[in-house]
Formats: sequence, C-alpha cells, structure tokens
Amino acid sequence: MQEERPEGIERYDDPAGGWGALRAVAKTLAHQQVVAQGAATLLKANQPDGFDCPGCAWPDPKHTSSFEFCENGAKAITWESTARRVGPEFFENNTVDELWTWTDHKLEDAGRLTTPLFYNRSRDRYEAIEWEEALQIIASELNKLPDPNMAEFYTSGRASNEAAFMYQLFVRAFGTNNFPDCSNMCHEATSVGLPKSIGVGKGTVLLEDFDHCDAIFSFGHNPGTNHPRMMTTLHEASRRGVPIVVFNPLRERALEKFAAPQNPVEMVTLTSTPIASAYHQLRIGGDIAVLRGLMKMVFEKDTASIRRGGEGVLDRLFIAEHTVGFRELRQDIEATSWESIIQVSGLTLEAFSSAADVYIKAKNVIVCYGMGVTQHENGTANVQQLANFLMLRGNMGRKGAGICPLRGHSNVQGDRTVGITEIPNAALLDGMERAFGFRPSGEKGHNAIETIAAIAEGRSKALVCLGGNLAVAMSDPDATFQAMRKLDLAVHIATKLNRSHLLLAKTSIILPCLGRTDLDTQASGPQSVTVEDSMSMVHASRGFLNPPSPLLRSEPAIIAGIAKATLGSRHGIDWDGLIGNYDRIRDKIEIVFPDFHEFNRRVRVKGGFRLDVPASYRMWKTESGKAAFLLPPSLDGDHLLRDRDALMLTTIRSHDQYNTTVYGLDDRYRGVFGRRDVVFMNKTDLADRGLRDGDLIDLTTILSTEPRKASKFTVVEYNIPKGSVAGYYPELNVVITLERYDRLSGTPSYKSVPVIVSAAA
Repeated sequence: MQEERPEGIERYDDPAGGWGALRAVAKTLAHQQVVAQGAATLLKANQPDGFDCPGCAWPDPKHTSSFEFCENGAKAITWESTARRVGPEFFENNTVDELWTWTDHKLEDAGRLTTPLFYNRSRDRYEAIEWEEALQIIASELNKLPDPNMAEFYTSGRASNEAAFMYQLFVRAFGTNNFPDCSNMCHEATSVGLPKSIGVGKGTVLLEDFDHCDAIFSFGHNPGTNHPRMMTTLHEASRRGVPIVVFNPLRERALEKFAAPQNPVEMVTLTSTPIASAYHQLRIGGDIAVLRGLMKMVFEKDTASIRRGGEGVLDRLFIAEHTVGFRELRQDIEATSWESIIQVSGLTLEAFSSAADVYIKAKNVIVCYGMGVTQHENGTANVQQLANFLMLRGNMGRKGAGICPLRGHSNVQGDRTVGITEIPNAALLDGMERAFGFRPSGEKGHNAIETIAAIAEGRSKALVCLGGNLAVAMSDPDATFQAMRKLDLAVHIATKLNRSHLLLAKTSIILPCLGRTDLDTQASGPQSVTVEDSMSMVHASRGFLNPPSPLLRSEPAIIAGIAKATLGSRHGIDWDGLIGNYDRIRDKIEIVFPDFHEFNRRVRVKGGFRLDVPASYRMWKTESGKAAFLLPPSLDGDHLLRDRDALMLTTIRSHDQYNTTVYGLDDRYRGVFGRRDVVFMNKTDLADRGLRDGDLIDLTTILSTEPRKASKFTVVEYNIPKGSVAGYYPELNVVITLERYDRLSGTPSYKSVPVIVSAAA
C-alpha cells in the first residue's frame, strides 16, 4: 500500500534533464504564447551572433552546437520574450492595493511593461507618463536632497557592462558611492575573501580546464536548477571517469543522475549518467567543520606517508615558493579534535578519509561552489578555506586545477568589474579622472544591508533600482518593506512588474527597459552590449526581437537620460554621444580599466576575450606577493551545539525559479508540485517534536534581538541531515533578520539560520 503524502508531494525518480526538461521547455513556450517565435529565439541564445542568456553566468563553449540553452535558460528567455503585456489599461483595471494581494509569480507573469509609469496616490494606480516628464521629476527629487549620500543606487546582475558603467559614472558624478548590488546577497564573500587568499576575487579556471582535471569537488550548489548548462560539463567529466565528490545537505537530483537532452542514446534508451561518485550530506552550517576535516585528514595521510618512507602528499615546492601562513594553518587544523569536526559537520571519519583519498590521488583538482558556501555568517571564511584546501597540493594556477565560484546572474561579475562597488579603490578613481576629468569621492558607500538600515533610519530618502527586486531579495521583509515605504523617491528600471514596485514612496516611478532579447537601436544603428561570465570571459550580446513597445528605452539610454536631466553639463560628460554608439562607452571603459585594452576590437572576435586573472598563472596580487593560507574560525560558535531544540534552516530555490523570479509552482526534482508553502525535515527530527509528514508548523528564529516567525508551513519528510531544515526563498526570508549577515562581506545568512520548529499555533 502506497504511503499517503501531503497534497502536491509526489515521488519523482526521473533523472535531471532528459525528456522532463524538454517537456518543461515546451510548456513554458506555450504558456508565454511564444511557441513559434520562442523556438527561433532559443536558437539565438548564447551564440556568437545572438544574445547572452539572461539567466546564469556559466560560460559558453566553443559553439559546436546551435543548442546552447538549458531548461531554466529557456524559461528565462521566454519569460522575457513573452507575448503578454502590462500597459496603462492593466493599471486602470488593478489598483496597487489589489496588486499587493497577488503572488510574486502572478505579478511577473502578467507580462512586459510598455510605458513609463507614475504612481497617482489619489487613485491608487500607476498611470502613464511621458519620458521627459518622468526624467525631470526624478532629477528634481534627486537634486532636492541635502546630500548626495542620501540616495541609494541598486544594481541587478542582469545589467550589461555598458549599463553598469554608465550607472556608476552617473552616480559618482552625482556625488556618492552608495551602490547596493545583488552581489551583496550572493557571491560578495568571494569578492571579499579570495583577494586575501589569492589576490583576485574571481575564479581561476576556464571551461577547458574541466577537460584536464582528475577530480571535481562540488560544495553547496545545485547546478541542475541554478546553472544547468554546467551539467553538460559534469556529464562529460563523469563519462570519462573523473570522480565528482559532492558536499551538500540535500541530495540534488542533477548531482545524482543526468540525461543529456543532446545525447541521442540517453534520450532514446531513457538512460542517464551518474554524476556524483560520492555524495556527502553535511549538516547545514557545517562547512567550516567539513573543510577543517578534509585538511586534517590530508595532513594525517601526509604524516603517515612520510613515516612509511614516502615523500608525503603535500605539494611542498608550491607551498614554499608561492604561499605564506602554512605552518600556522597546519598547527590550527591539527589542534582541532575529530570529535568536534564530526559533531558539527554531521559526516563520519570514513567519509573524510575517502574524500581525502580522491583528492590525494588526483593530480589536478577543481573545486566548484555556490551560494551554499557564501550565504552564511562565516561565508567569507568558507571561501578562504576552499582556497586553503586547494593549495595544499598546488591546485591553483595550473591547467586542469583551480577554484570555480558559480556566479548567479548573467553579468553580476561584470557589473563589479566595470565599477559597481561601494568601496572604490585608487585605481578606479585614477581611471575615472583619466577618462572624464574629475575625481570621484573615495568615501565608502553603502552595501545592501547598510542601504536598508539607512533608509529605515531616515538617513537615505531616495532609491533608484537598475533592475532586480531588491525588497524581496533582501532578508527580513518585515523591516525591509517598512523601510522602503518611508522613501521620498523610488525609481525602478524594469522589464516586468514585481513586488518592490508596490512599496510606494512619496514619489514612485517605473521606467520600462529593453530586455536582453530585444533589438536595441540607437543613433548609429543596432547596438551590442557585453557581459562577463563566471570565468572572466567577456563577449558581445545582441538582441533581435522587436521590442514589446516603441516606448521602451535601453538601460544605458535610461541612465543617460536621468543623468542628463539631473547633472546638466556638470563635468562636461556627453551623455547623448555615449548613447548614440555604445563603442564610445566601451572606449571609456578601456580608459578607466586598462584590462579592457582594445575592447571594441577584441569583443568582435568570435567568443570574445578573457580578462586578466593573475592567480591563473600564479601571480599573487596580495600584500605579501604570495598566496595566503588563512586561519578558519573555530567550531565553538556552532549554534546547534548550544541549543538542542534548535534546527539550522537553509533557504533554497525551486526548479521553477531563478533568484526572486518564480516561473511556476513546481519543484519536480524534489517531488513538489503546485505549491511552495513547504518545509523539508529529517524523519527523526519530526518524531522528536511529535510531528508527522504533512503537519502544519511554525518556524521561529532564535539568537536575534527581534525574533521572527514563519507560520503555517506544511512539513515534508525528506532526506536531509538530522538537525537541518530547508524551505523556499523568498518565502522564508521572514525568519532571517537583518542582523544575521557575514560581517566581512555583508552577505545575509540565508543558508544557516537557527530556528525552533513547532506545531502551528
């Protein structure tokens, strides 16, 4: 007799990819009413003469296939190129108060914005407004501020290099460095942590390095959902016998087995390829303990080898010539007890031994990691310990080896490269002075957490958002929503409606922009923009679809329009000239950032070019001139050891989701269909609390000055380590207070929040 499960919870045994992915693509094409146009559009995705997918930042291969899109990439593309429209008549039929009751999915699913909009408080509706009037209102409100630092300028990782560069130019000319950015909420721990370790805040590997590695270690990521084109690379590596060792609390289907839609044998025979050679389900928040354990085991096997008359297992030549801090690290790691490592990590001694054996046997090792590593209160330290682990055997700066942070949005890394940072260094200020004849302020600005605090306290009164859904992406919606309603000015540059647009300031304006798939025509003709992928490759992107409305403007053009209206002729910047031909923007980028030398020539070469990553060839741009082994935090601060009733919560994305965008209500790889109000728990943890599969529960934060509660979620028995609990983002952001973040990077602790779980009140 089949066990009865909660409504919408079913067993799903199929592999990731395969026919399930193709059916999902067909379904989303039909839903967005773009069956014919959508199929043609997908063939242009990630091609040299096409556009860059607005989804993830996984690099493009050498274009041996015309099918360079994945299931979730197809969702992102059709979500943007939808036939649905949101124009003035939509708002005539829907007040903002009514729209607030809609789900986030329904808001974005309504379609593409078609006209500039101004909120009319007396009618509780957004109404159409002329572009020039909207720009003048924005300029007037910004210029009214007593201090430029009272304005905040948010950037989404979807923005191109050209848009991001124009944005930072405008904001610095305006007089502030307040740049809250989506990277503050994802890989800021990488940007802050790796420069201390290896001198650069980016990954060191190229796509072709995966062809030469002997082992892949995967930490805290779910590629089948968040960067599915990576599955082709993992699929190929597995089939040539490369061990793939996974450390992740949940058993993600794509890391278990994958059927490549482009593999005719697997598709016809309904077979698949195993991906993980070993799958270690660590406890949530146990990353430091895992990395301490791996390094401790390597040290023990090194000692044992020497005792047997061998040479040991460490790369002593690399350590001596290229690093500092090794002796202190080894002493610290060896002083850590196995008892504490096993208790905090949730793994066995045998698991550490087998993983270390794979690492030692392999000549070239790549470590991949995602937000399961970075979104913790010790996220920066997690990243640095991954670098430590790699450097023990010299797996940094050589072919087939290195560190591979898996960035989320398609140009979140590029935005940072071209100047979106709240902490400008001297090189950036010097470059701006060379290119534009003025030296911006070097004063530190606000990151995302600091921005919300400044708005809540009334120190900031204006917010301009270049894409994104800041209010929903941030932790602690109770505090964030309340803060954003205090603003004098809120401006959103967007393709679609989202909840942040409904958090009304005294003056609220929405400016509709072109998407990645849309044709962008300026004075000199059709334009290309550029993006940087996770492996520092820069390439062109050119949309080709007719825009949803003739009233849409490109992001660079909108920024230039706001800048021209706000600044006038200040600093003598020719905003119209820059927009007339994006080559001129790239010329300026090249002056500010010399790594972009011959930008316009090189980006026209098929496949683009790679920016300089010195650590890739063992040049260490650190204070010491060498790569640094950095000490990890102790294990004494583990909250679960101090409160036996607490569980550690991690927030996750469903398979029908990308960042805050929810494409649908299914999460088929986890067996969830038609709902998102679920929480996954271990069978023993359920029994210990007198709970059963399908019960309604409440989750309450602990160790916070202002406890938060998430009420009436359905609990689902799941294969997750004891002491751990998981649920969907952003629904469970409600229990993550703003005070829970990594002090080094400012990244909210979405992935490890101690909570008390109880039957729903």
